[in-house]
Amino acid sequence: MVVMLASCAMTVTAQEAAEPGVLRIATTTSLYDTGLLDELELMYEETSDVDVQITAQGTGQSLDTARRGDVDLVLVHSPSLEQEFINEGYGINERCFAYNNYIIVGPESDPAGIANMTPDEAFQAIYNAGTNETEGVAFASRGDDSGTHTREQEIWEAAGYNYTTDIRDSGAWYLESGSGMGETLTLANQREAYTLSDIGTYLALQDQLNLVQLVTGGDELLNRYSAISVNPEMAEGVNIDEANNFTDWLTSDETKDYIGNFGAEEFGQPLFTPLYPPECTEPPFNCTSCSGSMNATA
Repeated sequence: MVVMLASCAMTVTAQEAAEPGVLRIATTTSLYDTGLLDELELMYEETSDVDVQITAQGTGQSLDTARRGDVDLVLVHSPSLEQEFINEGYGINERCFAYNNYIIVGPESDPAGIANMTPDEAFQAIYNAGTNETEGVAFASRGDDSGTHTREQEIWEAAGYNYTTDIRDSGAWYLESGSGMGETLTLANQREAYTLSDIGTYLALQDQLNLVQLVTGGDELLNRYSAISVNPEMAEGVNIDEANNFTDWLTSDETKDYIGNFGAEEFGQPLFTPLYPPECTEPPFNCTSCSGSMNATA
């Protein structure tokens, strides 16, 4: 990564160095595992004649990839990590485009008895049962600095625990996959463990799982997705024009209509809910914007 100070000349140089007709996107695995990104990629390539290249990673890894200038755009779902990225100067033209919810899933037997608790209460019950070596109680974490992993840590904190000292390395009950959401759900299923998942990935894989939804309510479970362009003044070779063009397309009414219906026929309910102004800028979403940009470059 080459970090450059802002100037018009440097912006032009970065844009000229970008590969024309190619858009590189780093995306959270939850968007990819649901199949939504495959469909959006095909749709955009057909209408734009742009080669869309997608790398599926956790949000933290996606943002690090963007800091190195290896992608032009990120599609992520961790407001705290996103804000750090923007505050550092790497992220511009942030637009929210959809949301769904996290859920806590686990074996139908529910050995920690968390069904219908609040997320904080559920994590406390899992911790108490796990650290007391209650038979059959385990929790599978992504452990990969993803948006889901970050939200998990926030719920542990809200439940009264220090994640580093109280949760990690606290016993055999706490498992870390170090992988995406699909792999983590598979691990939880194999070990009959609890886990935190976005609803979209869970529904997409539900036929392969014996896990059931146990906790589905609470503000802590809101899961907002954003598109953020990489600042060409901070990294060489960023195709800012294509990044912003894709964001405009993604936040268009036509694309949002597609997102809002995705999965409804196959899973009985949509996997995502599109965001529209002005609600998206108000609590609990607190987006900067969710409509098309003005094709801003910095």
